[in-house]
Amino acid sequence: MLDKRFPGVPGTASVERVASGFRWAEGPAYFAAGRYLVVSDAPNNRMVRLVEDDGRLSTFRQPAMNSNGNTVDREGRLITCEHFTRRVTRTEHDGRITVLAERWEGKRFSSPNDVAVAPDGSIWFTDPTYGLDGDYEGVKGTREQPGNYVYRIDPTSGAVTKVGDGFDQPNGIAFSPDGRTFYVVDSGRPAHIRAFETDLERGRLKGSRIFATSGGPGNSDGLRCDINGNLWSSFGWGDPKEDGVRCYAPDGTLLGKIHLPETAANLTFGGPLGNRLYVCASTSIYAVYVSTRGA
Repeated sequence: MLDKRFPGVPGTASVERVASGFRWAEGPAYFAAGRYLVVSDAPNNRMVRLVEDDGRLSTFRQPAMNSNGNTVDREGRLITCEHFTRRVTRTEHDGRITVLAERWEGKRFSSPNDVAVAPDGSIWFTDPTYGLDGDYEGVKGTREQPGNYVYRIDPTSGAVTKVGDGFDQPNGIAFSPDGRTFYVVDSGRPAHIRAFETDLERGRLKGSRIFATSGGPGNSDGLRCDINGNLWSSFGWGDPKEDGVRCYAPDGTLLGKIHLPETAANLTFGGPLGNRLYVCASTSIYAVYVSTRGA
């Protein structure tokens, strides 16, 4: 704890390793109705399901098109970023897969990475080049877009628009609970988290500021907000002593850290009360109860 406002681990709670055996765990999405977690394992080209009540781990989808980021929309459907196909898809309640976005202005995306659903139901996603860099988490290829952008999918028309640019490698994203602030991790150089004011009615971003920097080696990746507007971020790729999770107040103050023995890629809140933080960290999934709830 670095600040007394840190809503960290309560009472006797501690970090638990709840699953392992991944090459690179990413994109956790929690389904409250079934009390299970869906996680991507991009190098293994699979998605897995972790059932919360007894810890059962099973294959959710394989092949999974080197899926990366996942989230749940406002109708309880899975939204997925796929590196192999360079698209964003939705898994319907009956299991059918609907393609939501695969091109902008006639050109293919690079490798959609992370995705978030806004309060109005629009879907926002980042498109760095990580999936094009080799055949490990995607397929080595050539970027068709002139830059690495953030895009928006309209909830009514399905139209795709570019809403953010000026990034090196846009990565994890999240909305504040009221939808008025949009956070984007740029995991390129320089590595930092940017915050934008949102105009959801017009589907635009306004004004950009540096919300947080790493303060040393390493960088953030995945993001989630809690009900009080605190921003939780996975962290790694630098000093092993800093691997884990960081929690920031809405004003950017670093409130506290949760240390893990592996580099953390992404995270989400789950559990019946939304107060269990699940973290995808390299080869494992970790879970810890915290003193707040996911937004």
